[in-house]
Amino acid sequence: MSGKKRPGGGRRRLRFLAGFAAYFLALWLLWDTTAIYPLKIFVVLLHEVSHGLMAVATGGSIQEIVITSDQGGACYCPSGSPFLTLSAGYLGSLAWGALLLVVAGASERWARIGLAAVGAMVMAVGILFVRTSFGLAFAALFSVGLLAGARYLPGYASRALLTTLGLTSCLYAILDIKSDVLDRPHLESDARLLAELTRIPTLIWGVLWIGIALTVSWWLLSRAYRRT
Repeated sequence: MSGKKRPGGGRRRLRFLAGFAAYFLALWLLWDTTAIYPLKIFVVLLHEVSHGLMAVATGGSIQEIVITSDQGGACYCPSGSPFLTLSAGYLGSLAWGALLLVVAGASERWARIGLAAVGAMVMAVGILFVRTSFGLAFAALFSVGLLAGARYLPGYASRALLTTLGLTSCLYAILDIKSDVLDRPHLESDARLLAELTRIPTLIWGVLWIGIALTVSWWLLSRAYRRT
């Protein structure tokens, strides 16, 4: 019967919650250390790639993507829809994170494929669009690391790595919106530029985006919990 609970389901869910809590505790404690730094730069890259993809999807193009060592980034993508392109940064990194988590949760085989695909994407973006020395070095090293992981890591480790990338992308999207938009609305952020375009205040965009990010993150957590 479909209504039956799987044996040991309670223990699996307890392990899931314990693992999830341990991940966030580790991320919290290590947030400003070199251990988390590559993951944060990776999410910055996803943010800028999302701008570029939306520009291309709405008739524009990507001229250059800039990634700097202080976790800054920019995507120079003329034409296209300014409204959609500006909206795609924070929400795009959130969507990438959700996609990575869904793929990681499918199977170990799909986790390997996901790692390889992300590694290939980072390498392609670096070659085609990144021009800064730091950005190029990061794209080269990170992509090679992911491709090697997809080839040599055991299946469970590939799954754990892809899950870590997805969770960090979702969490960083939330923290980035809070830091750049809600805490410092005077900064020249995506929300500030969107406010100038639409005459809707920066804080409104920040509240809307962080509401979407929290809702999606809660849905992902609930989905993973139910599947354990």
